[in-house]
Amino acid sequence: MTTLQTATSVAALSFSLATSQVMAEMQTQTVEYQIDDQTFTGYMAWDDELEGKRPGVLVVHEWWGHNEFAREQAEKLAASGYTAFALDMYGSGKLAEHPDTAQKFMQEATRDIDQVKARFMKAKSLLENHESVDSTRIAAQGYCFGGAVVLNMARLGVDLSGVVSFHGALGSPIKAQPGMVKARVQVYTGGADDMVPSEQVAGLVQEMQDAGVDLTLVSFPGVLHSFTNPGADRFAENFGLPVGYDEEAASRSWQGTMRFYEEIFAR
Repeated sequence: MTTLQTATSVAALSFSLATSQVMAEMQTQTVEYQIDDQTFTGYMAWDDELEGKRPGVLVVHEWWGHNEFAREQAEKLAASGYTAFALDMYGSGKLAEHPDTAQKFMQEATRDIDQVKARFMKAKSLLENHESVDSTRIAAQGYCFGGAVVLNMARLGVDLSGVVSFHGALGSPIKAQPGMVKARVQVYTGGADDMVPSEQVAGLVQEMQDAGVDLTLVSFPGVLHSFTNPGADRFAENFGLPVGYDEEAASRSWQGTMRFYEEIFAR
């Protein structure tokens, strides 16, 4: 064997070992589950190198459905030391490629709040019962449609340590009531988001203040809807939607979320 061949073999072995180590740490699992007579498909991610139980975070997808973006967020959370479950609010196979289909799926999923809550609570139970999770420390974060879902779960008094809404709708017929909301709340919104106008932002602040909720709200000037999703620019180009990715807002909102979880999950 030549020196070059030996070096190449050693490099290949080193790469193989490094890859195996990464794979050993990050575990992901596609999870099929039933609610009544409908099948749903979620995605669990966790680091099996960490010792002991750790907080769990639910990830609620945009109106497109349970897609790669939602799964990537779960993996990012797992890399940060949490067990994450990207849940499915629509049902297996319901992934939209066109806004009209997304709207249809969203309307079907949200036809009544009891159905929304049942789907959320089933996913919460799956996360809480994962072997790596401390069931007393659960949060939820959502994007667009999912942002509205997690806010409504907080309004309904679901037992969560915290919720984070990224460019989610802020208005709702469900209103937070004093003493009802258990979760601390963080909201990240775009200052140029036509889908979440300033009236909604002001209304949420008033609602949460009146209910005595611990709320942190960040508005990014000039930033559009779906600012966390790198695919937003493609949606804008293909369908003329008023959406757009913003790298700085995406980074700052993620960093703020990580600080938020450190605070609420501190022992």
